[in-house]
Amino acid sequence: MTGDGAPGFRSGFVTLVGRPNVGKSTLLNQLVGSKVAIVSDRPQTTRSEIRGVRTSDSSQIVLLDTPGIHKPRTLLGERTNQRAIGTLAEVDIVCLLVEANAPIGTGDRFIADVVARVDTPTVLVLNKTDAAGPDAIGEHLALASELGDFDAFVPLSALTGDGVPALVGELESRLPEGPLYYPAGMVTDQPETALAAELLREKLLGVAREELPHSITVTAEEIEPEREDGGFDDRRRRSPSLRGRPEEDEDGEPRHRGGDDDILRIRAVIRVERESQKGIVIGKGGRVLKEAGTRARQELEALLGVRVYLETRVKVERDWQRRAHALDRLGY
Repeated sequence: MTGDGAPGFRSGFVTLVGRPNVGKSTLLNQLVGSKVAIVSDRPQTTRSEIRGVRTSDSSQIVLLDTPGIHKPRTLLGERTNQRAIGTLAEVDIVCLLVEANAPIGTGDRFIADVVARVDTPTVLVLNKTDAAGPDAIGEHLALASELGDFDAFVPLSALTGDGVPALVGELESRLPEGPLYYPAGMVTDQPETALAAELLREKLLGVAREELPHSITVTAEEIEPEREDGGFDDRRRRSPSLRGRPEEDEDGEPRHRGGDDDILRIRAVIRVERESQKGIVIGKGGRVLKEAGTRARQELEALLGVRVYLETRVKVERDWQRRAHALDRLGY
């Protein structure tokens, strides 16, 4: 907390829930105005709770992007479900997302029933209106109204931003008066290493597509520069912490802050469950890993406004999704 907002300033926490691949991460990024959550057309991409922050002169909305609630087949799936459901009673508003271009199914009904059990104001968000006609949108809104007793219904497209201002208005009107929880300009509280790990996983999913096993996970840590005497440099690099978009030069490219020594050095470890999967992640001649690493590094530099050195390696950790000790160690 950084202090109280002005009189009448509203603030609070909003969670985004729904089936896998309904567009929660895309909506989070759209609301925040910057990429803080990875996006993929692969279901169950989001595995942990991600916070995004939207601040205006009148409000601060802290948004929680949760894993898609689904029928779990592994211990990881069970834990991600528990994490998503656990946020419902801890926030000021719940946004339940359903798709405008797909039938409302048993998964949507199951999540709506779970949401109905908590005494939290709920807004039903009909997403992906850009992929559905007006008649389909009206029909889906009528069907969605049968899912529960919602405080508001908002059709929108998280991809294009159409309808998003209406959602912001609904959220702001229901938030209590409160303090500024995060500094103005800050768009996420994720550490840079966590963002780097997620970006690398997103790029791997994009490069290798269907060949890549869903069971990959990525962890990352910052590498401290070594001194000439063999010790570690105790000068701490000033952390950009995703405090909004970086400054741009005359050509619209991100301007890197600091000098040549101001480099974010990150070591990323990609874990798979089988030896055969290791070759898929690396690719022929290292193509997949190199391309994904380059894309992740470039996007991280654009987001943070600093130069990035990204070191990657692939490791086999058998059945990590099913072992409690492995999940604990990996932060799940």
